[in-house]
Amino acid sequence: MRIGIIGGTGPAGRALAVRLASVGFDTVVGSRSPERAEEICRGLRAEWPDRGLALSGEANAAAAACDVVVLATPWDAAATTAAAVAAELAGKVVISMVNALAKMGREFQPLASSRGSIAAAVQAAAPQALVSGALHHVPAHDLGDLDNPVDCDVLVCSDHPEATATTMDVVGRLPGVRALDAGALSYAGPIEAFTAVLLQLNVAHQTRVGVRLTGLGPEGG
Repeated sequence: MRIGIIGGTGPAGRALAVRLASVGFDTVVGSRSPERAEEICRGLRAEWPDRGLALSGEANAAAAACDVVVLATPWDAAATTAAAVAAELAGKVVISMVNALAKMGREFQPLASSRGSIAAAVQAAAPQALVSGALHHVPAHDLGDLDNPVDCDVLVCSDHPEATATTMDVVGRLPGVRALDAGALSYAGPIEAFTAVLLQLNVAHQTRVGVRLTGLGPEGG
């Protein structure tokens, strides 16, 4: 499976790229600047020289042409970026990991979206895509540290059963991660907003907080 990450040069995008490549996915880091994307990939390969990482840097349109696509842009560019490559995204599973947050003084605050969530805005911008929301709560540092498992649960929501199943399969291959079906895409709003709480805990306790839910089996059953 070839996975493209649109907006993959930011901290979350490149951390996800190196983790996906480490478990055998052919991963394309997309950017408005393909030169910048390839520079990021060279750096990741140099950082982990013994991993044989299948990473390449391309323009966002090339990332959108992959089998599965992850959206990792800044929140205010997510819908417009998805709209620009909507033709390439048609019929594909598109995973939105974008959170709309703002730092107000010493507090992180979630920002309201007219669609209820960034994931829903992406679905509206690319209506033929099979959009899911996932990976909102995974610390980028932990995701990019290939020497250690991630150790968190990932909530997956979508209106498309195929998108839920594919996203859970991809996410479930990451060491230490348990993927959980969190229901319809309408739940993306509170899932995205909860990221602000986790970031606030990180600041208060000088740590990196992940999410683990009790009362569920190893596979979420």
